[in-house]
Amino acid sequence: MSVQTTFRLFVCFLFVCFACLALSQVLGVNHTWAGELNPPNPKLKPRHGSVELKHGFTPDPFTKPVSAGGDSKTELGGVKAFVTNSPDFKLHFTAEVLAVDQLPAPLRIYVESKADTTLLVNLPDGTWVANDDGGGNKNPELRFGRPQTGWYTIWVGTFQKTPVEGVAATLHISELPPGKTEPKKK
Repeated sequence: MSVQTTFRLFVCFLFVCFACLALSQVLGVNHTWAGELNPPNPKLKPRHGSVELKHGFTPDPFTKPVSAGGDSKTELGGVKAFVTNSPDFKLHFTAEVLAVDQLPAPLRIYVESKADTTLLVNLPDGTWVANDDGGGNKNPELRFGRPQTGWYTIWVGTFQKTPVEGVAATLHISELPPGKTEPKKK
């Protein structure tokens, strides 16, 4: 086979690939590389609302009841889980501004549930992170030593598909170390 024939076949192959991609966009076909049929979409409206918190927020921890799980299997962030297509919650966090050599208060996002839950977060910079059992007792926890300012889009997942109503769970957002609570005001 000549170089010219090989080049023509390669150009035809590229044309077919781009044509298929363009057609799938027109038809609204969703592309996922991990085999997900209905992947988590951070642009959708959260099922359980949103909150804006600034460094030093009170009460700490902030808590929100959520329904964990869903029918969409994902491995984003390196953890296998079932979640919904829509996020469960969105947090806009304004981080503490400090000098370069100072450490800000860490941000913790964690879940408490009787079920074995997972946590999936799309960070303000677009990075996906996930956790399973980081908080102990089958509860997930993510800790950010230098939290970013911006939107944290959050899914609380499970290891198996769940009914539409999901599994009862509580989402916690805190700057306090594990086991610490804010002093009660008198």
